[in-house]
Amino acid sequence: MHQKTIMASAIALLTGLSIDGMAQTLANDARNTTGGSSQQTRSRMVEEVIVTGSAGGQSKFDTAYAVSNVDDEAIQKFAPLNTADLLGRLPGIYAEASGGDAQNVYRVRGIPNEGSFYSFQEDGMPIYPDDGFFFKGDGLLRTDLMTQTLESVRGGPAPVFADNSAAIFNQVTRQGGPEAEGAIRTTIGDTGLYRVDGYWSGPIAEQTYIAAGGFFRYHDGYRDNGFRSDEGGQFRINLRHEMDRGEIRAHVKHFSDTNVFYLPIPLADPRDPSRSLNPFLDSEDGTLNTPELKDVVLRYADENGNVVQESRDLSDGRKIEYTNVGLDVEWELREGLRVENRFRYTDGDLDFDALYSTQNPRDAGQYATNALPAAQAAFAGAQSMGYRIARTGAAYDPSQDSGLVVEAQYRAIGAPFESLMNETRVSLDFDLAGQHTLTAGYFYSSYETDGMWRAQDYLMEMRGKPRLLDLVALDGNGNVVGSATDDGVIRYGTAFNSGSTDTTRDAFFLSDTWYVNDRLTLDFGIRRTSYDGSGASRGRAVRDLGDASTLADNATLGFSGVTEASSIDQSYTSWTIGGNYTLSDELGVYARASRANRGANEFDLIFMSPGGRTEADQYELGVKYDAPAFSVFATAFYSQFKPFTATLDAIDPSTSEIIREQFVGEVTSPGIEMDLYWRVTDNFNVNAAITFNEAELGDFTSTTGAQPVSADGNQPIRQPRWYGNVRPSYSTVLGNGWDAEIYAQYMFIGDRYVDLENNTRLPSFETFGAGIIVNRGPWNAQLYGDNLTNEVGITEGNPRTDGIAGQGSADAIYGRPIFGRNFRLVLTRSF
Repeated sequence: MHQKTIMASAIALLTGLSIDGMAQTLANDARNTTGGSSQQTRSRMVEEVIVTGSAGGQSKFDTAYAVSNVDDEAIQKFAPLNTADLLGRLPGIYAEASGGDAQNVYRVRGIPNEGSFYSFQEDGMPIYPDDGFFFKGDGLLRTDLMTQTLESVRGGPAPVFADNSAAIFNQVTRQGGPEAEGAIRTTIGDTGLYRVDGYWSGPIAEQTYIAAGGFFRYHDGYRDNGFRSDEGGQFRINLRHEMDRGEIRAHVKHFSDTNVFYLPIPLADPRDPSRSLNPFLDSEDGTLNTPELKDVVLRYADENGNVVQESRDLSDGRKIEYTNVGLDVEWELREGLRVENRFRYTDGDLDFDALYSTQNPRDAGQYATNALPAAQAAFAGAQSMGYRIARTGAAYDPSQDSGLVVEAQYRAIGAPFESLMNETRVSLDFDLAGQHTLTAGYFYSSYETDGMWRAQDYLMEMRGKPRLLDLVALDGNGNVVGSATDDGVIRYGTAFNSGSTDTTRDAFFLSDTWYVNDRLTLDFGIRRTSYDGSGASRGRAVRDLGDASTLADNATLGFSGVTEASSIDQSYTSWTIGGNYTLSDELGVYARASRANRGANEFDLIFMSPGGRTEADQYELGVKYDAPAFSVFATAFYSQFKPFTATLDAIDPSTSEIIREQFVGEVTSPGIEMDLYWRVTDNFNVNAAITFNEAELGDFTSTTGAQPVSADGNQPIRQPRWYGNVRPSYSTVLGNGWDAEIYAQYMFIGDRYVDLENNTRLPSFETFGAGIIVNRGPWNAQLYGDNLTNEVGITEGNPRTDGIAGQGSADAIYGRPIFGRNFRLVLTRSF
């Protein structure tokens, strides 16, 4: 009842305000970057053709769905830290940008899936057709000067034009034309950032054009790891040949990029949450990453029980390298009948080293006491425990420092991957009670990987760039008689998984855009997807590696020598239906319903899980008002995600006792997303993107009949109800060919929770950034400062341990903060 009231209120608000469902947040920023002479006509470039989620391209004002687009000038103005920081400026998308360049968290309209319910694409096709083994779409894509626009579709036809997608994020790259052009851009940051972007495009033969470019950068990092954080880049060549009735486009792209993955850090003392740990680990730029893990030795047993020793280096970070080639053909067979074919092949490799959070920091004295019984059972004469610096053997007394010790897990992951994709579309224009564009298509993908994940736990002092600790057993004279750890390792082989997959996924889709008259457009779409995957998972066994001087190798996961086969065969149907009605040149409305499905993936095959299907239904109502001086664009939406599985506290119906039980429920999310633009004067304007969604957990059931405790009605983990940004901008002509723009960016994130039971809060936070852009002729200079107030905003808790009942404190004491204050200087020369 409460959710229906909210939805009704949202619809009433939309009707009264004259606002839109397109939510195209960033287009005006691209226009305003250089002073904005076009402001005298329309407030937005609504006639720009949108290609994402469309059978043949539509103007923004005619689309019956929520779409945003941002071009290179707008990307430069935002100066985003990464793709998540850029997409997080759009309405309806909550993104956490604190993890580094990739593998960040995105949520669309409250749908509680942190990486698998949207499609990252480049020129209308993904680089890899699904979530890979420990990599996702944003890990394969970066924006640079070859990016012409970034288009985002939320809901709408996304489920029809991409598998597993409640949204599509599509990078449209530059294609060469008859006029030669190019640019080179240099970026320098006070965090040790050095980056160069460049591109050139133009004709190379009659009706044949080229665009080539990319970027390279290295970066010490937003946090002090004690080693370089990021290094690498990408290079792309696009070739285009025009013909009388179509064109052919070919491209080759090589991507090789390494970046550190930032994980949560301790923020407050668990013994007294009011006591900040900032004196030991600075929340603005501190991290548990440490140079002491540059020479890690992983130990585990092979199939024959032989000990394998593998050298790893944390500074290698997360490296993805791939080559992607593509061939696109567009051909008009006759007037009104078109064929498009897109082919992609990708061959790549992931090599991933990262340090993951595990438990809250522990009282060092209690931690040692807890370890004593096991040490006494293993080592004769052991009477007490003591700490040593692992690298030197020197005694260490935590009570003279923070009084705490901390555990962390080193993960080493490898996954070569390969994929082949092809999509064919046939579109027919015809008249029948209006005009129709009917599109039928077939998407085919074949992809495989061979993934291996191994991990071991470490003991560290409680500080930034910590030293590794050994916990040793002492006799009555203080002599070392054994060790609970080994060179800082608490346990070898904490996690261990390995397997291969071979998958085929194909989809048939059909859509019809029906232009009933000059004002009314209707569209329908359906997609039938089939998934056929086979996998081989290498069995695991727990072994004692035989070192009697330590407990760290007593229970080590390794290979058992047994391989288990798995397979998943499933099909599902996604659909959409919507309509757009233009009331006047400035006012339009639309309505939409859609269903997206998320099927099995490679994790399900390697981890031998059943690969169940989830679905997300979205219902949307929008009104779009666009005038020269003012526009308000918004969508009222209602999202429903199911099944949502969780393990919760419950009441046993037979005993009335509290037990832990697995439940299946759903998440509903009614809300409004708004994009506003106000040209206050010819020189001063304000943009804003604001989202409210009241996502709630509900309808949990279990097979035993147990009733869940304190879950129904709660917020999903890490999902705020309010988030958005406001961006004022002032531009002026300085004379002698100079013009300038001064702008600010205010962003806000509401309260969230680390756990399903909403016991531990992630407090709301606000950030403020500002910049100046100066132009003269072909030169453009920009200075931008991010998080100028050094706000400590926490984007997640410690998801390895606190996802059910929290951290035992009202506010998070362990989490991943946003990056502290930083500055970037950007110089661009166009030619």
